Amino acid sequence: MSKREHTSGGPSLRLLRVGENVRHAISAIMTRGDVQDPDLDGASITVSEVRVSPDLRNATVFVMPLGGDDQGTIIKALNRNSAYIRGEMSKVVHMKYMPRLKFKLDDSFDEASHIDALLKDPKVQRDIAAIDDTPEEGA
Repeated sequence: MSKREHTSGGPSLRLLRVGENVRHAISAIMTRGDVQDPDLDGASITVSEVRVSPDLRNATVFVMPLGGDDQGTIIKALNRNSAYIRGEMSKVVHMKYMPRLKFKLDDSFDEASHIDALLKDPKVQRDIAAIDDTPEEGA
């Protein structure tokens, strides 16, 4: 494998694999309730994605608090406890450099529901039906 940049512009398979290992480790830490913070007590948090920088020194962790918990408070609490989470993660994930963790709110769920609502709009449904009814060229 060469050390040159990938031409596709996306993350390499190695970065994806490392991100997935980090995601699993953080999920396990959150599930066990190892983080002792009053803002995180009883909070149900989904770790949806981890993006690792190409040098493997930084990782952005996308999380989504469930159950209507205060999202801002939970993100701040996770970032406050990122050093502890990083230390616990180092016991499970063995890497030369353990990445610094930065927690961010995952807004992809909101984006997906917004797109779903747009697709269910009657005007869009009418346009989709019109496209399906047009005959294909060469038929």
